Amino acid sequence: MHVYFDNAATTALDKAVIDVMVQTMNDNFGNPSSIHAHGRESKTIVEKARRTVAKLLHASPAEIFFTSGGTEADNMAIVRAIEAYGITHAVSSPIEHHAVLHTLEELQKDGKIHLDFLRLDQKGNIDLSHLEELLAKNPRTFVSIMHANNELGNITDIQKVSDICNQYDAVLHSDTVQTMGHYAHDLSKLKIDFITAAAHKFHGPKGVGFLYINSRNKIKPLIHGGAQERNMRGGTENVYGIVGLAKALEMAYEEMEAHQQQIQSLKDYMKEQLIQNIPDISFNGETEANKALYTVLNVSLPCTDMGDMLLFNLDIKGVSASGGSACSSGSDIGSHVLRGIGADPKRPSVRFSFSKFNTKEEVDFVVQTLKEICSRD
Repeated sequence: MHVYFDNAATTALDKAVIDVMVQTMNDNFGNPSSIHAHGRESKTIVEKARRTVAKLLHASPAEIFFTSGGTEADNMAIVRAIEAYGITHAVSSPIEHHAVLHTLEELQKDGKIHLDFLRLDQKGNIDLSHLEELLAKNPRTFVSIMHANNELGNITDIQKVSDICNQYDAVLHSDTVQTMGHYAHDLSKLKIDFITAAAHKFHGPKGVGFLYINSRNKIKPLIHGGAQERNMRGGTENVYGIVGLAKALEMAYEEMEAHQQQIQSLKDYMKEQLIQNIPDISFNGETEANKALYTVLNVSLPCTDMGDMLLFNLDIKGVSASGGSACSSGSDIGSHVLRGIGADPKRPSVRFSFSKFNTKEEVDFVVQTLKEICSRD
């Protein structure tokens, strides 16, 4: 048996997404920038996909810009917004995705900004009073806070963050890669400047994502070359990927409530089975349903001698997952997220992340495998 529990890293393509992409590959190979019939057909398809995404998010099609994925979208929002508004102060959390952290750190290294990190509690939740304290001192600040942490699963109340940022005229960016397609986003109600998404996190294709830019913001392109994406991103559009993204997001919204219930039930079942079968097991981050992603369970295990070999042993046994430790030897310095919450560096951790394709039988297999591995410690 070989089971896949690494859906926070990437998800399997849905068959309906594959079908629509293959159809587009066969029928619509024209360059969307070409003015002839073949080009116009491809352009129409791209714009239809843009309207689909915008409608689902309660945004304007003019606010949706397709990119190569979440990392490019994060970089574009951060670099160009800070540049456009002459911002010299940024606030983020120490457990953001590296697409955000490394970009902000490079800007600080180049002397363009001063970067402050928010305080965290032991579960990895950001201190909103600290955010308000920092913004009170520096009102025109760039704030980047992810909607949900990709390793711990913690969900941040982005509405509260938005309210604070608007009070102090701060520019707000949120990496919503882990929540897009899993939770509903209503951008007509949420006052936010930028959000980012990647299709492969919700059963769409890799290599495509989007950046939402609130219409009140005017920034320059990150990638120059052509007039694509209304002069905001040079390069021929990934037509097949864009079509797949729109189809995947449309399906995610249609099936969202059912999948939330199905996957949350599976996560709860795994948590119960782990507690029953592995003594001294604990969990990193929030585990309550309303505070954490229903797709992520981060487990801290007592098999201290296993270290980073735990994932290797799981892989040999047929379990695909991810994780690590708060501190590792050699070139691998471990998880900055686990270090950020003060996790025990001696205890290996595993992130199990679920999708609609997982089953209870697979959970039973994983729990039994972990029990066998830890019993050898």
